[in-house]
Amino acid sequence: MSAAILTKYLSDSRRSLTGWAVGTAVVGMVYASTYPSQRENTANLPEALREALNIDQTAAGYLHASVFGVILPLLAMIYGVTAGTRAVATEEESGQLDLLLAHPITRTQLTVQRFGALIVGALGIAVLVWLGLLAIRNGSELTSITPLEFFAQCFHLALLAVLFGALAIGLGAAIGRKAVVLVTSAVIGVVSYTLHTFAGQLGADWLAYMSPFHYYIGGEPLRHGFQWTDVLVLVVASGLLFGLGVRRFNQRDINS
Repeated sequence: MSAAILTKYLSDSRRSLTGWAVGTAVVGMVYASTYPSQRENTANLPEALREALNIDQTAAGYLHASVFGVILPLLAMIYGVTAGTRAVATEEESGQLDLLLAHPITRTQLTVQRFGALIVGALGIAVLVWLGLLAIRNGSELTSITPLEFFAQCFHLALLAVLFGALAIGLGAAIGRKAVVLVTSAVIGVVSYTLHTFAGQLGADWLAYMSPFHYYIGGEPLRHGFQWTDVLVLVVASGLLFGLGVRRFNQRDINS
């Protein structure tokens, strides 16, 4: 299969992708660089209060709870949903998909290469975040986290973006309605994050296993490196979401 669609799509998206990569990396660097001051602030709290609030003063604990626990996964989810929606649903509504499919290319080839471009974009963003964190690692007192552990967490971040991209592409391929894809993906994202965050407080830890966020960060890659079982779950889930959408895409009429 020619990779012309993949490379053309990446070329057309280079400005937005560069913005996503640089912006995400800068956000990660800015928030990660506040670790020394945050550690000092929490150190001034009474020990009983720190224990009650379950405050982890380590570098891995701080980044796990804030940078990689809230800010970056939110950006990864938004990137995946917007890029995945644009790949099929947006272009179907604008009529551009009809022009593409008028060429000698199958719907499966089109969606596979668009998905491939999304994966390349997610990995590019993750690599730039990794390089940015390495650049501030010494100055921000993050040396307790190894470069490999940083890379593992960034790789998990890329897989989270890919999963939500697969969800958006799959929905777009199956439904072809931009608004429906965006709203549905956003609702699923909010619900899954809520399950991961509050399952323990609700006394239903098993609910967390239904959330992709659990497999993204539940194994604490910043402390333990790559969590290969979690990686496998995210990859398989992405493949299933994408595959089901492509199957429906091959069966329905465009713009119907």
